[in-house]
Parts: sequence; structure tokens; C-alpha cells
Amino acid sequence: MNSTVTKATIVVDRSAVVAPVNRRIFGSFVEHLGRCVYDGIHEPTHATANEDGFRLDVVELVKELGSTTIRYPGGNFVSGFRWEDSVGPRENRPVRRDLAWHSIETNQVGLDEFSRWLKLTGSELMLAVNLGTRGIEAVVDLLDYANHPGGTTLSDARIKNGTEEPHNVRMWCLGNEMDGPWQTGYMSADDYGKLAARTAQAMKAADKDLELVVCGSSGSAMPTFGDWERTVLEHSYEHVDYISCHAYYQERDGDLGSYLASSLDMKYFIDTVAATADHVGNKLRSSKKIKLSFDEWNIWYLDEHRASDEVNDGWRVAPRQLEDVYSVADAVVLGNLLITLLQNHDRVASASLAQLVNVIAPIMTEPGGAAWRQTTFFPFSVMSRLAGGEVLRPRIDAGTYRTAVHGDAPLVDSVVTVDDGAAAVFLVNRGRTEPIEVSIDVRSLAATAITEAVTLHDDDVYAKNTLDDQERVGLKTLEEAVLAGGMLTVTLPPVSWSAVALAR
Repeated sequence: MNSTVTKATIVVDRSAVVAPVNRRIFGSFVEHLGRCVYDGIHEPTHATANEDGFRLDVVELVKELGSTTIRYPGGNFVSGFRWEDSVGPRENRPVRRDLAWHSIETNQVGLDEFSRWLKLTGSELMLAVNLGTRGIEAVVDLLDYANHPGGTTLSDARIKNGTEEPHNVRMWCLGNEMDGPWQTGYMSADDYGKLAARTAQAMKAADKDLELVVCGSSGSAMPTFGDWERTVLEHSYEHVDYISCHAYYQERDGDLGSYLASSLDMKYFIDTVAATADHVGNKLRSSKKIKLSFDEWNIWYLDEHRASDEVNDGWRVAPRQLEDVYSVADAVVLGNLLITLLQNHDRVASASLAQLVNVIAPIMTEPGGAAWRQTTFFPFSVMSRLAGGEVLRPRIDAGTYRTAVHGDAPLVDSVVTVDDGAAAVFLVNRGRTEPIEVSIDVRSLAATAITEAVTLHDDDVYAKNTLDDQERVGLKTLEEAVLAGGMLTVTLPPVSWSAVALAR
């Protein structure tokens, strides 16, 4: 063993339960943006396309990724969307301009088709509604069309359109990023909170068991962050079940150290929103506790896109927009963000990786050609597959390093899940140059063997999978993983995400 290897210790306590694993934490997001839908999940001329035009090679990758709840159809797109455009005979559907992304929407994929795609992938629909340019009446009509069994004009129209059984959508987003001046129909917290409360009341008059997500801030850097949540919840607290959080991260100015500690900002975001929600609940003397839906999170090279001309007045169908190609460092950060979501799973009950295909996505496609995994695919797919049962919060004793943005950041981060016959330990080494030997006390888990040990690491932290080299980066065996006497010892490479599965 190299004598220069840094050491860290972790203690796993079986009683330190955060929350049961809710599969919605592994959700994703499909928006009518760029090539996410058209040329992404839907390409009727592709060799693998089914009768609805959906690419079955993409379906298989989505199933492997393990995404569960899919937020749809936006995103900024939803604030100008007329849901009626996307149902009924395809040849009769109107073609309209999408003001959010300056593209043409053909409406060839809508609610009924997308629901059939969800069944192929085994995913649950999380439906967003338009509170930007529309309001309560359109939302209640959509709810009737989507969920009522039959016997009303709109539910019978769904049946006539070929979907006999109701979609039974349980989770609904009341608009999208309504605090953002880029949002069509954006408004003040006071105006939005009142509209969201009235909309939620009407929806729950139709079905009291719906789960409703009210819009929180579009990011922790918004000037109204915190105050927005307080005002919105003061109006809507008793009518809704979740408040949304959105956060995107990228490396800036070559500061890899700060970037690798991005999850500290996510933790700050979660803590602030949870505290604000609890403050409002206490003020209202409410017995309920609002959950968080982190329904947009990812790595996004936002600075580069803002400086580009890809969102323009060309008004094209499915233009190439926001097609970031991700590095090993990006994947390590994404894996750490997912660790943070699990660490806070008692409040963050749902999350959506934004987005799923082509647009800032773990899956890429080429028209008429291949579909492949980005680097970010791997930590998400492994964690979705291995995490189950209950989330445990481990005690971590590791060194720190100094960052320009976040101050002192721990070199190691980790979360553990435990199920009846298995457990999983997920780890990140944020250190940029040295491996770290981690000794993990897992005696409370009664683990008997290592069944899987993998890591995402490369000597080139900026290595990527591309159209020309689709398998440049992948998972590697974590060679130095040993379980003996209730102690799990692993050596984490620098800038790495790792997972160890244990049998109990």
C-alpha cells in the first residue's frame, strides 16, 4: 500500500435511519425541448421504432437507467402549452410556436402516446400543468380527461381517442419556475401563491388524494429565494403536499475543487427550503409537514448555452439544443448530488434528473443511428438498482480541503442503504490527486460478503463518451475492496464515485 494514501473512517449504524427508500427519488424529466422527445424517445423512421414511433433501443436504456417517475411535458415549455393540442387524431393536431425555446411544436407526441411509452419503461407519470398562460379551468379539464373513468365529455373523448382506462396520474406540478422572468406568464410570489392555492383546491375537490407540487424557487441564487417559498406557502400550505427545488451545477473558471463540492450547495438549498416550510407550517399551526420535490437537478453548462445562438428565431422542429457532453468529473458530481438527495430523503421525497434523452441527459441518440450512455448514466443507474429498503446516515470522519466557493469541504462523502437481504454503500472521493483508503464499520449490518464493487474514475477527469467513441468511459471494478470481521475497506481513486453492494 502506498504510504501517501489518505485515510478516512466511516461508521454505519443500523438504527440511524433517514427514511424508507421511495423510488420516486430516482425520477427523471422529459420536456418538449430540443431533441428530447422528437429524435430522442420518438423517431418513427428508426429501425427500432414501434407502432407509436418510439425508439425501443432508447426504451431499453431508460429501463437500465432505472428512472421511475417522469416529469412531463415541461419545464418552461409547459407555461405556453395547450394540452388539448396533444390529444386526438394526430393529423388534426395544431402546429404551434413554443415561445420558451423558440422552436416549432408539432404535437405528434402527447399525453396518450407518452403514457404508452411510460408503460414500456415501467415509469410513473408526473404531470405539469400550465399556470403561466392558462389557469384553473384548463387544469380541471385536463384532470377530467386524464383521470376520470368515463361518463363525462372529456373522459369519453379520451376513450374515443383510444385510451379506455384512465391514466390515473397521482402527482401534479402546479406550473413551472413561476418566479423566473424567463418564464412565460411569470408572476410575483403573492399572485402565484393565490393562483396555486385556488388551483389546488379545485383539483382536490375532484380527487382529494392527488399529490400536488407547488413551485419553489428556480435556484438558490434567485434574489427572492426563501421569501418566495414563504409567501407561496402562506397561501397554499394546506392545499399542497410538496414544494419544488431546482438546481443545476457546472465547473466555472477551471475551479474543479469547488465544482466537486457542489453538493454542499444542494444541502444548503434543501435545509433552507425545509426550514422555511416548517416556519410557515408552525405559523399556521398546521399538523402537516411539506415534503420537497427536487424535480429539476443535473449538470448543465448553462454559461456556455447562454453565450451561444442555439435558442434563436429559426423556429425549427426539434433543433439541437442543450446537448451537453459529460465528463468523468461531471459524473462524479452527479453521483454526489444523488448521495445528497438520499441523505436528505426524509424531506426530499421525490426528485427528477433533468433531462432524460439528448437534452442535458444521461442518454444520447443520433437520428437513424445509435443510442449510448453518457458518463452520468453510470452512477444513476447503479444507485437506482442497488438502493433499497431504508436509507442510513453514516458517520464520516475524513479530512477536508479548501474551496473558493464552499469553504472547507470533506474529501469523502457517503450514504448507505439496507434492505432485508442486502446493503449498499455509495462513496465519493472529492480529492483531486490522491487515493483515499476508507475503513467502514458495517458490523451493524451483519454483512457477510461483497457482491459487487464498482467505481467511476479515469486518469483524465475530462474524458467523455461521444458519438465517435461511445464507450470511452465506463464502470471499473473497485479492486481494493475487502470485507473482514465486519470492517469494509476500500481504496477510492481520486475524483471518483464508487458503490459496494453487500450480502447480509
